[in-house]
Amino acid sequence: MPEQSYCFIWEFIVKEGENNHFEDIYGAEGDWVQLFTMGAGYIRSDLVQDQSDPQRYLTVDYWNREEDFHEFKKVFGQEYSALDQECEGLTIKERKIGEFTNLNTAFH
Repeated sequence: MPEQSYCFIWEFIVKEGENNHFEDIYGAEGDWVQLFTMGAGYIRSDLVQDQSDPQRYLTVDYWNREEDFHEFKKVFGQEYSALDQECEGLTIKERKIGEFTNLNTAFH
C-alpha cells in the first residue's frame, strides 16, 4: 500500500478584479508551484474556486511527508515569505484551514 501524503490547505478571499492575477500566481504553473518544486517531496498543488462565491478559493498543497514541507520552509523560508508578501495585495482575507493527511493515495 502506498504511503499516505501530507497536505496543507489555505482559504483565500480575493479582491474584486484580481481573480486572473491570483489564478496565475496560485495555479498549476504559477509562482507558488515553481517555488514548491524546488523542495524535495513536493507532489502537486490544487487550486479550487467556490461555485457560489467566485472570490473564494482554496489551495491544497501535497507533499510526500510533513517533514518535507517543514524542511522546504527551512531552506526556502526567505523566498516563501517574499512571495507571500508580494501576494498580500491580491486578497482581502487569507486563512490557514489546516494540515491534513491525504488518505487517497491513488494519485501517487
